[in-house]
Amino acid sequence: MIRNSHAPLVAIVACLALAACAGGGTTAAPDATGPASVSPSSAKGDGTLAIGTLLPQTGSLAYLGPPMFTGVDLALKEINEAGGVLGKPVTKSDTDSGDTTTNIASQSVDRLLAQKVDAIVGAASSSVSESVIDKIVGAGVVEFSPANTSDKFTSINDKGLYFRTAPPDKLQGRVLGDLVVSDGNDTIGILAMQDSYGSGLADQVTETATAAGATVVERVDYDPKAADFSADVAKIKAKDPKGIVLIGFQETAKVVQELVKQGLTVDKHKWYMVDGNMSNTNFVRAPKGTLKGVKGTVPGAAAPGEFQKRLLAVNEKLTEYTYAAESYDAVTLVALAAEAAKDDAGAAVAAKLVEVSKGGEKCTGFKECADLLKASKDIDYEGVSGPVDFNDVGDPSVATIGVYQYGANNMFNAAKAIEYRKGSIAG
Repeated sequence: MIRNSHAPLVAIVACLALAACAGGGTTAAPDATGPASVSPSSAKGDGTLAIGTLLPQTGSLAYLGPPMFTGVDLALKEINEAGGVLGKPVTKSDTDSGDTTTNIASQSVDRLLAQKVDAIVGAASSSVSESVIDKIVGAGVVEFSPANTSDKFTSINDKGLYFRTAPPDKLQGRVLGDLVVSDGNDTIGILAMQDSYGSGLADQVTETATAAGATVVERVDYDPKAADFSADVAKIKAKDPKGIVLIGFQETAKVVQELVKQGLTVDKHKWYMVDGNMSNTNFVRAPKGTLKGVKGTVPGAAAPGEFQKRLLAVNEKLTEYTYAAESYDAVTLVALAAEAAKDDAGAAVAAKLVEVSKGGEKCTGFKECADLLKASKDIDYEGVSGPVDFNDVGDPSVATIGVYQYGANNMFNAAKAIEYRKGSIAG
């Protein structure tokens, strides 16, 4: 998830069909809940595309808020400068998603629905999205997450109104599991936050690592709200694994402190992280060298340098870029779908999202793609985060996973080129 503010040392990446990667993934039946089943409602929109954001301003993922909000703002700036959607400026309402310890997300959704938004961008947390998806899609509004990775959303009952630009955890889990084993760790300990995100990723890492011949000697699914993680870490210490996988959010900083306290330091064990805790802000207070050599995986492409400059023109204080590209693409795709449908209503937008994401004439950016639509051309939007190409259940059918590594300054950058193909890593 997190990307350094510096340009990556190497382009990272694995583009592939998720159907090939996900093995036993769920396939939607003809009358299932995916976008293929959407048919526009007879109710037309009001002619003005209204987008709401449900992104973290507070809570355990608050550090991801700035890049995501900035990605949304940049997309809207470019869309409106190009003439807007259906000849009118796109409007926006920002709200806080908080996290699962509060009821902030539900209250925010109520406000957005009262404002009659057509699409909601968010949430960042899979568990938060899971808690509000029924309310959103039940109102006929599109929910489009730039960061949800839980596998549950592939088959969730979403009335064909849920989409995401982040790939499911099956892919990240396989890449991470392969990485841990390829680094020579035949014994592995896993500390994962207990929710749909943490447990789902831990399951996939376990499956992949076990298939590759390693043994998960201890797995602890912990309460992320716990005040103390000493007992959880002690269970890992008792099994003395070569590799330790940390799957969580902001609380990982406390877990790291406990690992160090109990002697499970990076010079004795290899640590691995994921998008939820790969950050250049969570560990700034840790002693220099605490994270040196720690590796982690992040779904999505690193924000290109040129795109970073455009983001900084909108928010000069931006230091993190995780999911900025995915947020930008989410808004651009919603706008293009509304143009293609000639209607801003949620169901109409949802019915066109798959179509504008693949199969037509390739284009980048809203203006280029919108001009093609106005010329009655079929389009294939190529996003900043990658090709996107939605499948029939609203998941991106091709995806990119980056592998990053921390230096002695507890900051991370690109580690090496990684290509994921049918369960193997080469790079």
